[in-house]
Amino acid sequence: MPRVCHFSGASTSSGWVCKYRGKAKYLGGVGIKTTSRKRRTFKPNLQDVTIVEDGSPKRVKASTRAIRQGLVVKPIKRKYAYTRRIKNGEAV
Repeated sequence: MPRVCHFSGASTSSGWVCKYRGKAKYLGGVGIKTTSRKRRTFKPNLQDVTIVEDGSPKRVKASTRAIRQGLVVKPIKRKYAYTRRIKNGEAV
C-alpha cells in the first residue's frame, strides 16, 4: 500500500535542508551564508484507520489532518447498538 492519504491525497514530497553560518546584518554582522544544501523528504503523518465505505468497513491510510477535519467516518464498534432494531424486526 503506498504512502498516500485516502482522502486528501497527501504523499511524500521533497525539499532542501540548508545549513547557514555567519551573523545576521540586523545584528551587526555581514549576513548569513549558505554552507550546504541537502535533499530531504517530508512525509505525511498517516494512520491506519477503519472507515465505512458503501456500508462496509474498510482499512485505509488517512492523514491526521483529514481525521481532524472530520473526513473519516468510523464504523460503530459495538454490535449491541443495533440490537433494539433487530428485536423490532427492522432492517439494519
